[in-house]
Amino acid sequence: MNDLSDLLRHDAVVTDVSVANKKQLLQHLAGVAAHIVALDPKLVGERLMARERLGSTGFGGGVAIPHAKIPGLETVVGVFARLAQPIDFDAIDDLPVDLVFLLLSPTEAGAEHLKALARVSRRLRDRDFLAKLRGAGSRDALYVLFTADAARDAAA
Repeated sequence: MNDLSDLLRHDAVVTDVSVANKKQLLQHLAGVAAHIVALDPKLVGERLMARERLGSTGFGGGVAIPHAKIPGLETVVGVFARLAQPIDFDAIDDLPVDLVFLLLSPTEAGAEHLKALARVSRRLRDRDFLAKLRGAGSRDALYVLFTADAARDAAA
């Protein structure tokens, strides 16, 4: 399954995010995620920053997958952001990041968290897919790219 429709809602796709640094980005995305799942944005932001202190989640090619486990969360959720301008993210290849898929999981979601992280990572390692994400003209188009398999299955 290539689609991420079980992780990503339409309102969890944001574009033209304009931030100066990683901390601002994580705070912004924490706010988006907290609104979607009705959690405290400060808690989400603190958990994301704590995870980043363990090592950067920027895995190269202009992509980062910040992630954290959040108490009170009931299911794994994602937020995708395309930045207006790339920012330094301390990525392993030292390249700035412009595509970010935030992943939040319940505290007790061990295997489920790892499986979701692997799925997102696999999808965001596909260079053709990354080019489509960077070239998509709208939030709707971005959402469709992530959920195309689900939409195709529903139509069949």
